[in-house]
Amino acid sequence: MTSDRRKGEERRGVRRFEISVDIEWEANEGRHKGVIGDISQMGCLVLCSGVVEDGDEVKLYLPVSDGMRIEFTGEIINHVQEIGFGMKFVGLNSAQEEVIARLIRSSKEGRATA
Repeated sequence: MTSDRRKGEERRGVRRFEISVDIEWEANEGRHKGVIGDISQMGCLVLCSGVVEDGDEVKLYLPVSDGMRIEFTGEIINHVQEIGFGMKFVGLNSAQEEVIARLIRSSKEGRATA
C-alpha cells in the first residue's frame, strides 16, 4: 500500500498562499511556460509540463510590468511529471523579496498579480 503524501500533517514550516500567475521557467531542457499555483517567502509551486529532477536548478521569469520580467533562481525540491514542481528560492535580493511580498499581499486581498 502506498502512502498519499498530500494527506496528513502539514510538512511545511512557512504558510503558502494560492495565486495564479503565468510565468516562464528554464532548466536543463530549455524554457517552458507554466503557472505559479502557490507561493511563500521560501518557494513556490509551478504547474507545468517539462522534464525536471529533484535537485535541479531552475530559473523563473515572472512578469512585473509592461513586458518586463524579474528572474528568480531556485532548486527543485519535488516534482511530478506533467503536473509540476515545488521549488525553493535561492539567493533572493531585496527586489525579488518585494515582488514575493506583493504577490502574497495580492493573494490575501483576493487578487494575485505580479
